[in-house]
Amino acid sequence: MNSADNEAVVVRRDVEGLMVPSGVPVTLPTDSLVYITQAMGGSFTVYFDGNLVRVPGKDADALGKESVTPPALPDDATDEQFEALAWEQLKTIYDPEIPINIVELGLVYECAIRRLESGLRAVSLRMTVTAPGCGMGEILVEEARQKIGIIPTVGEVDVQLVFDPPWSQDMMSEAARLEAGLM
Repeated sequence: MNSADNEAVVVRRDVEGLMVPSGVPVTLPTDSLVYITQAMGGSFTVYFDGNLVRVPGKDADALGKESVTPPALPDDATDEQFEALAWEQLKTIYDPEIPINIVELGLVYECAIRRLESGLRAVSLRMTVTAPGCGMGEILVEEARQKIGIIPTVGEVDVQLVFDPPWSQDMMSEAARLEAGLM
């Protein structure tokens, strides 16, 4: 589904979401009529009461959709396997206004993993937005925190929104530039 579909659905249970672009938490009450404006990467952007609200994939059932299955990781997974899965999770995050994932857009500058004394992993992300004034930063940061946090063996997630170096279209992958019509 893309942003042009605007599928009407009735909320089946109270569900928490984040207002776009402010990131302010909001509850969509049971029996509310909402319009799904984007469903990419397992998350949903819905139009509700004059606002856009981001609903995480784990709560898809509240919109009558299939919930997203958390990622699986073998018990004996190496740090390299873990890092590959972390990058795959990041590729499921889409800016609600641009139908390209944040990795292909070049918004993720760093994904560092280290082991904690407990044996769990700590993940540190450095990411940016397409423009310093972009209001989507907090939404994307929270979604990154959620998507990394559900990976097995994660004990800590730290996501920093940075503006140096400033993002430019040159940071986009070739596929993203093609998708955006820049090639």
